[in-house]
Amino acid sequence: MLQQSIAEKVIYAALETGGDFAEIFVEDKKNSSLTMLGGVVEKAISGRDFGVGIRILKGEYSVYAYTNDASEDNLIKVARSAAQSIRSNPLGLSIDLRKSVIDNKHEIIVLPNTIEKNRKVEWMRRAHEAAKGYDPVIAQTSIFYLDNIQDILIANSEGLFMEDRRVYSRLGISAMAESGNEKESAFMGPGYFGGLEYMQNLDIEAYAKDVARSAKTILFADHAPSGNFPVVIDNAFGGVIFHEACGHGLESHAVSRGASIFADKLGESVASPLVTAYDDGTIPNTWGSVNFDDEGMPTQKNLLIENGVLKGYLIDKLGSRKMNMATTGSGRRQSYLYAPTSRMNNTYIAPGDSKPEDIIANTELGIYAKHLDGGSVNPATSDYNFSISEGYMIRDGKIAEPIKGAALIGKGIDTLKKIDMVGNNLELGLGICGASSGNIPVTVGQPMIRVSELTVGGRGGN
Repeated sequence: MLQQSIAEKVIYAALETGGDFAEIFVEDKKNSSLTMLGGVVEKAISGRDFGVGIRILKGEYSVYAYTNDASEDNLIKVARSAAQSIRSNPLGLSIDLRKSVIDNKHEIIVLPNTIEKNRKVEWMRRAHEAAKGYDPVIAQTSIFYLDNIQDILIANSEGLFMEDRRVYSRLGISAMAESGNEKESAFMGPGYFGGLEYMQNLDIEAYAKDVARSAKTILFADHAPSGNFPVVIDNAFGGVIFHEACGHGLESHAVSRGASIFADKLGESVASPLVTAYDDGTIPNTWGSVNFDDEGMPTQKNLLIENGVLKGYLIDKLGSRKMNMATTGSGRRQSYLYAPTSRMNNTYIAPGDSKPEDIIANTELGIYAKHLDGGSVNPATSDYNFSISEGYMIRDGKIAEPIKGAALIGKGIDTLKKIDMVGNNLELGLGICGASSGNIPVTVGQPMIRVSELTVGGRGGN
């Protein structure tokens, strides 16, 4: 993707004004996406993104530039231009790039560009037919399919020179249920970091029928009550609360600036003793995994919280300098258009000892959040607001009538301390996380958990 000799010249040019570190990030990404509405393909888009990002560090100061002209002369010009923001004496660093052999943990067998589009359209049509045929109240379906092949190269002034290929695919299924003037929709989007062998083996009909079931359930649900309740949050994507309300506050981008409620709390109790949590970028072929991060550091399994005690942060190279702590393989970016920063990979609460049925049975009156939607959080305070996309009342230890329009409102650090039951049924769910370094694939997860008390916003009665 870039000759080693050229990379060395560009790095030397980047360091001419006194920078103490320089990095090159090369990306060549092939994208493909299809959109189907009501069983008819409406869009088919394919393209290629290519570019080079150059970053220079001087202590805790960082400058970033990018270009899609990878000629030697232009790259040296861009590097020297970026270096002008640093005015110091050149350090005379010696660059010796050596190609690294990566430990590939993620098998890729079937590349997306080896499968014809009509096969991918067939997968989408199967999803449409299964969802639409579930019940007459399903008025419309919307399906998307996407895949991309991202080839990257990272070289830096510390001698790193490495390449990797990342392959992603995802099938998004939406169903809208309608009765009179009422309309409600539901969504699921399974995806993989790996070849299309995973998509070929996906039980598409099962996902589509579950989306339709959820939409129908929400359509005929009563409005949620308001007040403080015990809340049982199901596994898989339920972990988005931990991701948002806690995970972002553990990223060095926030911690190093004192903009996180978890700053300076290492070794302190920040959660219930039942809570142990990790961020693990090594799980094979999982949506948020990579062999190494976008700074060239191998990903690892990072212990964040152990038995309620804060044990670690997620640290990129710049955060490492600011915090005087080792990097954790957590530097990520959407593309060459962005400088990397500390981000999550696969973040989850570890399983506990409780059976899901026992968690429900031990809740006399409460809320069961089967599926969560998006939300917002302030990392500095951990205040959050999340909507429940599919929820139920719990009455006398049993799941009762469905509810809709419920919002969970709280403070992340308080919610962590109020977790009083943790299930044994860990599952992961995937999504896209947006932050200062762009939108990246992440996985969230947890077993079923119970929070002893949460504020629920709704407009129905108890």
